[in-house]
Amino acid sequence: MPRKIEYTVPEDYDGIKAVTFLRSKCGVSSRLVGKLKKQEDGILLNGERIRTIDKLKAGARLEINIPDEGGVPEPVSAPLDIIYEDSDILVINKSPFTAMHPTHNHQGDTLANAVAAYLLEKGQGGSFRAVGRLDKGTSGVVVCALNRLSASKLNGKIKKEYLALVQGTLSGSGVIDVPIYRPDPMKTLRACSYEKGVETAVTNWTAVENFTNATLIRLNLETGRTHQIRVHMAHTGHPLAGDSYYGSFMPQYRHQLLHCEKCSFIHPVTDEKVELTAPLPADFEAALLKLRSGGI
Repeated sequence: MPRKIEYTVPEDYDGIKAVTFLRSKCGVSSRLVGKLKKQEDGILLNGERIRTIDKLKAGARLEINIPDEGGVPEPVSAPLDIIYEDSDILVINKSPFTAMHPTHNHQGDTLANAVAAYLLEKGQGGSFRAVGRLDKGTSGVVVCALNRLSASKLNGKIKKEYLALVQGTLSGSGVIDVPIYRPDPMKTLRACSYEKGVETAVTNWTAVENFTNATLIRLNLETGRTHQIRVHMAHTGHPLAGDSYYGSFMPQYRHQLLHCEKCSFIHPVTDEKVELTAPLPADFEAALLKLRSGGI
C-alpha cells in the first residue's frame, strides 16, 4: 500500500526550497523526488500540492505519498520468523534452507515469495526490497525495505555481524584482504587471487570459542562480495563447516554454518538507531552443543 510520511519544517529550513529540504534533510533520492512531483498528491504542504521549487515556512507540514510499485513476486504463503516490523521495514530471521529470490532452481519457495504473501494478507503491496542478501544456506538477519525511501536510505548503511563455525584452531583476531573473482562466468563459485581478482574484498574476524579442530568466529565485512566469508575462510585454510562448495569440513550438515546474528542501522524515517539480533538455527546450535561435549 502507499506510504504517507509527514515532516514538520524546522526553523533552519525556513525559506528553503522543498526539493532542498527533501534531499538534504529527509534523505529522499533525486529519483524519488522526480516521481513524487509528477503525482497529484506526491508532495503536499499543509494539504496543498506544491512544486519542488516552492519555498517552505518553518512549522509547516510537508507530506510525501510514496506509491506502490510493480514487480511483486508471486505470493506463496510460508512461515516467516519476523524479528521486527513497522510501516517502513520488515526484518526477518531467514532459514538457511530458503533462497532469497526466485531463480530457475527456485520458483515459489523463496523469501521474496513468502514476504509477498505476508504483505498481501495484511492488505499491503509493494516490491521485495531486501537491503543486502544472504546466500541460500546462510541464515540470519535480512532487512526488507517496504518503500522506495527506506530502500534508498538503508542501502549500504546496515552494519552486520556474522557467526561461523570453521575448521581448525584460530585465536585472537585478523583481517583478510584478498580480492575475489569468478573463475567461470557460468557458475557462482568464487576464488581468491591477487593477480586475477577484480573485486576488492575485506573480511574482519575474531575468535569466539575453540573446540577440537574447530573454532566459532565472529565476522564483519568491509565489502559485500558474493560468497565473501566462505571464500576468504577457505582461502586461509579454515573452511566453514557444512560448506560443500569450498571445503569438506563436517559434511553431515546440509548447509554452511554461517549466520548473520546482528544488525544495526539508523531508521530511515524516525532517525532512531535500531539494533536487532537473530537466534542461531537449531542445527547450528546443536553443532555447538555437540562440540562442547567433545563430539564432532
